Amino acid sequence: MTTGDHILTLSCPDRVGIVATLAHLMEAHECFIASSRTFGDTESGQFFARLVFRAPEGGEVPLSLLGDIEEAGEELEADWSVAPVGQRMRTLLLVSKSDHCANTLLYASRRKELPIDVVGIVSNNETLKDQFAHFGLPWYHIPVTASTKPEAEARLFHVIEETGADLVVLARYMQVLSDDACRELEGRCINIHHSFLPSFKGARPYHQAHARGVKVIGATAHYVTANLDEGPIITQVTESIDHTYTPADMIETGRHLEGTALLRAVKAHAEHRVFSHAGRTIVFAR
Repeated sequence: MTTGDHILTLSCPDRVGIVATLAHLMEAHECFIASSRTFGDTESGQFFARLVFRAPEGGEVPLSLLGDIEEAGEELEADWSVAPVGQRMRTLLLVSKSDHCANTLLYASRRKELPIDVVGIVSNNETLKDQFAHFGLPWYHIPVTASTKPEAEARLFHVIEETGADLVVLARYMQVLSDDACRELEGRCINIHHSFLPSFKGARPYHQAHARGVKVIGATAHYVTANLDEGPIITQVTESIDHTYTPADMIETGRHLEGTALLRAVKAHAEHRVFSHAGRTIVFAR
């Protein structure tokens, strides 16, 4: 992609002629379509599209094009947006006592492999403060107890507003958000958790998996909803293991898988490749 490329995302009830309409709009405004991904979901009757297009002479998106997209969107009953390719998404990380997921995102962001700008780190304790100090990011210590959760979440939303964060990532943040907070953050909050086959809940999941002789372990990154760990799935990664793996081996492997799954999910979201509909996601390849 080059300077001047933009991303059009669109979701609407499926019907004949949507692709032709989008192509005609681009042609009418002399915009070059660099790539196009579309999907018509026969079960829900919903259509999804992601177009990367280049404005004339690599310039800004013509206002006349935006006006025509808005008009077409009203006719199609569509939700749509346009964003520059490579625009870095302002992201707030939430952590507790494990640093591997946040480190994965911070390193990828610093190397420009991930189109996000981390605007701060929130933690319910001070365990990782010194470890992340070299990144020079604002650190927000917000303790949480059962009795102080409403006040703590009010502080969290103040930080989100203060930093202008468009995305919140629970990078091994070991606190359950309230239903109200989940609804407020719907579609812009991503969580990561282990996912075994079968699934083991509660304390010491890796030890439970070891005791059952699990042969596959993995991690799932998903959008946060009020249903704990049941939000729309964005990415999943797995790895085969065998009887030689100790619980410590499984924990180490799990950390790598969690970092990979979260990185892929955040990247897909920040690149506007994820559509959430009816409790599941459509994730386009790049």
